[in-house]
Amino acid sequence: MKRSNRLFIAGLTVLCLVGCAKQPTEHSTLPVSNKYATGFQLTPTDSGVVVEVFQPYQRLCLREPLRRIGTMSTVQVGFLYAIDAIDCLAAVCNPELIYTPVKGDEVDLGDSMKPSAERVLQANLDILLAVNYGQYDNLEAARLERLGVPIIYINEWQEESPLARAEWIRVLGALTGRLPQADSVFHEVETKYLNLTAQQSSSVSGPTGEAGQSTSRSIMSGNNFRGTWYVPSGRNYLAYLFRDAGADYPFYQSERETSIPLTIEETIRYFHDADVWVGAGGNSLAELAEMDEKHTWFRAYQNGRVYNWRKQRLPSGANNFWERGVVHPEEMLEDLIHILNNDPDSLLHFANRLY
Repeated sequence: MKRSNRLFIAGLTVLCLVGCAKQPTEHSTLPVSNKYATGFQLTPTDSGVVVEVFQPYQRLCLREPLRRIGTMSTVQVGFLYAIDAIDCLAAVCNPELIYTPVKGDEVDLGDSMKPSAERVLQANLDILLAVNYGQYDNLEAARLERLGVPIIYINEWQEESPLARAEWIRVLGALTGRLPQADSVFHEVETKYLNLTAQQSSSVSGPTGEAGQSTSRSIMSGNNFRGTWYVPSGRNYLAYLFRDAGADYPFYQSERETSIPLTIEETIRYFHDADVWVGAGGNSLAELAEMDEKHTWFRAYQNGRVYNWRKQRLPSGANNFWERGVVHPEEMLEDLIHILNNDPDSLLHFANRLY
């Protein structure tokens, strides 16, 4: 790809790129509207597909699929793997944190918080998948863009619901010429997720048809960090999962966009008698107690119903929860249902019970 083919206009990025797919991509049946995600839009054209990302706004006109893709986030590796596009992955940040099987010859771009500009340029990428968790990430991406690196932000983490996050697989499908595969994967995920939700809603309904009648389905999340306990708000994807699993959780009505900070006194008031605790930071009950004695004050700890999300975690820190878990929220939902039902631990995908 020649650099003269790239055009940058006030946040508007137009790319005419050569791709890695063996067959031309068909866009005639491409759906125009997303079902859940709000952060992107795909539009078919006579010559390809237009990909629009809204925060920050970018517009990419793709005539052919991309051949060499770099990523600053392990989440995108999971998306590429799910649509059999791992052959397009040419460069990664923090390779030690990647759980998904990759080719092994990808260029190591260094730390995701500050990738090596020299390595990014040497990788000769068609595009770099960036994230903008905060101002620092935006500055790093802007620095690389000024060097002539084409960038698109993949902001699935900004979506509120698990299915909305998973639907970003369609963006990766558009970039790699594998939209049919992406749509097929997402349709299967959506079907399984909605079926699980419907089954669980029916199983926990009371005699009047109102869900939440069970007295043993209360859930707590998070850890005490320097005197503050951060828990998901009602707009967080975890809260959506809690609700769809049929759990009792006190902050479903919260409209806060970020996590809710609680004092230890507030945490005790809301969660002292919770039946289960998910997302714990330790690897054992003893480690949790050593981290903070207050962790032992909760009934879930005392009853041994504490879980982290590290069942598929490598010694390097790579965790499939952040890769396959984003692509397959139905497996995360299934974990929560099993946890609430106190089913055998062997049935869990990502959750790991602490002993």
